[in-house]
Amino acid sequence: MNEVFMSRQALVNRQSRIIATRLTLHLGNGGSMQDAVSALSALAEVWPPGGKPVFISCGSSCDASLLDWTTPENATLEFSAATLLSPHGPDLIAALETWQPTVCLHFDPQAAQALTIGLPYRFIGFDAHRFTPSQLKLLAARTRSLGIGIAFNVDTPEDFRACIDAGMTAAAGWFFTSPSGVSAKKLSAGQANIVRVLNLVRKNADIREIEDALKLDVAISYKLLRYINSAGFGLSCEIQSFRHAVSMLGYDKLNRWLSLLLSTASKDPMAPALMYTALLRARLMELLASGLVDKSEYDNLFITGAFSLLDALLGVGMEHVLEAMRLPEPICDALLGRGGRYQPFLDLALASEGNDGEVIAEQAAMLGLTATDFNRAQIQALAFADAMEF
Repeated sequence: MNEVFMSRQALVNRQSRIIATRLTLHLGNGGSMQDAVSALSALAEVWPPGGKPVFISCGSSCDASLLDWTTPENATLEFSAATLLSPHGPDLIAALETWQPTVCLHFDPQAAQALTIGLPYRFIGFDAHRFTPSQLKLLAARTRSLGIGIAFNVDTPEDFRACIDAGMTAAAGWFFTSPSGVSAKKLSAGQANIVRVLNLVRKNADIREIEDALKLDVAISYKLLRYINSAGFGLSCEIQSFRHAVSMLGYDKLNRWLSLLLSTASKDPMAPALMYTALLRARLMELLASGLVDKSEYDNLFITGAFSLLDALLGVGMEHVLEAMRLPEPICDALLGRGGRYQPFLDLALASEGNDGEVIAEQAAMLGLTATDFNRAQIQALAFADAMEF
């Protein structure tokens, strides 16, 4: 049986929020639908029930055997019109009519015919590489009554805006993760105060000193408590104050949640999507490292992932952000691309957002991770990000 690695694309709506995730299964040479079913079935224990929608893309090799997977309610199966109208199409259509999963039709030259075969399509996906904005606008108008329009493979913020303006409900891609514009050389006053609080916590300063720093910006305390009390943290009681948080969590655990506050200081219009992605990377790096590094380093790996988008979020060059912070050397090395023991975990987290299954497989192998290890970690990180409030 071939190992099947999965990569992700985020689906972003008009409000710059990630509303769904697209999982692409990389079957490799000789991979079969049965391999895909096995890979998906291995996620059953960690699949988030009732979470955000998850689109499943298996490429042109998709056939009726994909329906052997017990499809969760929040999963959407993608099929091209060419696949539905192929020689194997009748069996696939019969299986879809029997099991009635949520379906996304990929719009291709045969789509007009596929739209007449009687299947209920919840979504219609358009490849942004194949259509101009004017074509998308026309197609969105023509298919609006047949399914919700989604643009796939969107590469730039300009392409995203064009797709949304053309009538797409959401666009899939990582167009928002690269810093836009000219980076500033220093933090704003609000950002600098959060860094000050972080540095105080990291050096185990007296609680009263930290509380005094928090009082300079009441919003910081409010956001911190909202993070900690969200479902993603899983505490059994509500944290009422910073002092209460210290007594319940300790400085080390508190440090990771304070690190997320820097993200909330962003003025970037794509901040909601960036914050979600930073949080997902943070949890993914921590999960990937489980059992591979000492437990005392888990928080540092979390912070590395959380900070990996700070330059895009804050509009400040990464080197200038790190200058203001007293971060451990392995975190700084990874964030600046200088190698070190956290770099392989960050590289793998970034590869999960690409579309190269071979690269993912190679980097996972370097860490001794199987496809199941890697795929399960992604789904767990997705569930974690979904549960957080920001």
